[in-house]
Amino acid sequence: MARIKGAVSTRSRRKKILKLTKGYWGAKSKHFKMAKQAVMKSGNYAYIGRKQKKRDFRKLWITRISAACRMNGINYSTFMDKIKKSNIDLNRKMLSEIAISDPEGFAKLVNQVN
Repeated sequence: MARIKGAVSTRSRRKKILKLTKGYWGAKSKHFKMAKQAVMKSGNYAYIGRKQKKRDFRKLWITRISAACRMNGINYSTFMDKIKKSNIDLNRKMLSEIAISDPEGFAKLVNQVN
């Protein structure tokens, strides 16, 4: 039985990794061993970053809503409690957009829940 050599699959695997590291600095984009480590590390950073992005945006929305609430004489936690009790189904993202783009509309919303 003939011996099967792995040159084709090895080369394609290495090319795939080196293609992912295009633009990396120094040997990380040239040498397979370092490139593989860089790809693994960058994949971990990307995974963590996708989780952090959700946290950061929620924090931003809460800060915007809180600032708009303070301008209308109510604090954030009281406003969110009253908005839930009055069955207004607006999430924090939409509330922050209203607070930024339409301050008069947000003031009406505050008056409605009070």
